[in-house]
Amino acid sequence: MEPVFDSEAIKKLLPHRYPFLLVDRIIELVPRQRVVGIKQVSINESYFQGHFPGAPVMPGVLVIEAMAQCGAILALREIEDRDQKLVLFTGIKEARFRRPVVPGDTLVLEVTALRTGSRIQRMRGEAKVDGEVCADAELTSVIANRK
Repeated sequence: MEPVFDSEAIKKLLPHRYPFLLVDRIIELVPRQRVVGIKQVSINESYFQGHFPGAPVMPGVLVIEAMAQCGAILALREIEDRDQKLVLFTGIKEARFRRPVVPGDTLVLEVTALRTGSRIQRMRGEAKVDGEVCADAELTSVIANRK
């Protein structure tokens, strides 16, 4: 599928960089409503060295962070002075982890806006591999001025 945003376009929206940029491309985007991103999970990710040797599993908190980064893309693309802003986590509600994410997986990150405002964002995220839900959560964030 042709990306809506490739990795270079994502870096123009998000301040995250390697090793903490967890979205490789955006494949769908409906402004103010929904975004779908992709994370190719590679054995070369640094966290697999210790999580867990011999049985590598992507940490659940990083799956949630990948969903949050997709949500930040959805929010920031609507803001004109986005290079002067940061999207900061303020809450994670009802997070569930349903299956492990392992090297070689293609993580599909679907994030739907529940509330979009000029300052507070609330979104529902779902992470899937091969159509099977790995994790889901409600994410709240605030758009703050970058200092």
